[in-house]
Amino acid sequence: MASIILESVAKTYPGKDSIHILKSISFTIEDGEFVVLVGPSGCGKSTLLRMIAGLEEISGGEIRIDGERINETPPAKRGLSMVFQNYALYAHMSVFENIAFGLRLAKTPKAEIEKSVHAVARMLQLEHLLQRRPPQLSGGQRQRVAIGRAIVRKPRAFLFDEPLSNLDAALRADMRVEIARLHKQLGATMVYVTHDQVEAMTLADRIVVLSPNGVQQIGSPMELYERPANVFVAGFIGSPKMNLVEGIVLDYRHVQIGSECILPWRNACAAGAPVTVGLRPELLAPAPDGALRGTVTLVEHLGAEAHVHLSVPGIPRPVVVAVRGEPPREDSVWAVAPQAGQIHVFDELGKRIPGAAVDSLEEVA
Repeated sequence: MASIILESVAKTYPGKDSIHILKSISFTIEDGEFVVLVGPSGCGKSTLLRMIAGLEEISGGEIRIDGERINETPPAKRGLSMVFQNYALYAHMSVFENIAFGLRLAKTPKAEIEKSVHAVARMLQLEHLLQRRPPQLSGGQRQRVAIGRAIVRKPRAFLFDEPLSNLDAALRADMRVEIARLHKQLGATMVYVTHDQVEAMTLADRIVVLSPNGVQQIGSPMELYERPANVFVAGFIGSPKMNLVEGIVLDYRHVQIGSECILPWRNACAAGAPVTVGLRPELLAPAPDGALRGTVTLVEHLGAEAHVHLSVPGIPRPVVVAVRGEPPREDSVWAVAPQAGQIHVFDELGKRIPGAAVDSLEEVA
C-alpha cells in the first residue's frame, strides 16, 4: 500500500477567463488510511481524484506517492486502481473477463489470472456470476465486479469516484458495508469521493470537507460532527442537517436567538456581537421550560424517529427536532432545550467561536 501527499495542488482551465477549480490543496493520506473527499457538486472533489489518478493534468503543486513525485507519471505507471461511478464494464465480456482484463493487459500468466480472479470472486461473492455478462447483473453486482477488477491488480491505492450514486438506497447501504469490510480485510489505502455525508461518516478514517473555496476542515468523522470549524462544515456534516440560526451575544454568559430564546453559553465575545448558533436536531430534547418554544407546524414520521418542525417566534425558518418515541401533535405548542454542551456558535465570518454551553440558565446566573 502507499501514502499519498498533496502539496499546494491546483487546477486551472486556461482561456480568456481562466477557471480556477482547485486552489492550493494540501493534505496527506497515510498508508492504509481510508480518506473521504466530501463536498457539494462543483467543489472539485472528482477533479482532485482524477489528478491523483493521472486522468487530469496538474496545473500547480505536487503529488507524491510513497515520496515519489508523480506529476508527470502516466496513469498506468502510478500503480493505482480506480472505481468509477458508471462501473465502466465491458458489456460483451463475462464477469471473469472483466475482472481479468487488467491482468491480461499486463501479460500475467494464465494460471495466475485464474487463481487471482477466483480469489477476488470469492471475496466479493461473485463466484456464481463469473460467466454472466454485465447486462445480466443488478446494479450492486456490477459495482462489485468493478471493485473486483480494481482489487485483482493489487494496486498501491484504491480511488473511488462516487461509486454508489447510481444505486438505490438499500443497495447503497449494503455496498457501504461491503466497502468497509474490504478496507478492513485488505488494509488498503483508499481515497473515496462522495457528496453524501452519510457515506463519508460511515466509511472514513478521516474526512476532507471541500467547498468551492477549498479545504474547509480535515478530521475524523466525530471531530467534524462535534467540533465543526465553520458554518459550512456544520451545515454539511450530520443528518438531519444542523439548525443554523442568526443570533446575538447578550453578555459573557448568554446568547439569544429569535425574539425571546436565551441560551446559556460562556464566551469571551463582546456584548452585541452578531453570531450564528448551531443546534443539532438529535441533540434537542423536550423540556417543559425549554428556551425554544413554539408551534409544531409539521411532523415527518420516519419509523423509529420523527422530525418535528417547530416554528419559534423571531426565527425565520422552523427549527427541526429529531424525536424518538411519540412526537407532539401538529399545531400544538411545544418546548425543547439543547442538551448540555451541545450549542455551536460561529462568528460573522462563519468561524467557530470557542465557548462552553452549560446545563441551565441558573448555572450561569
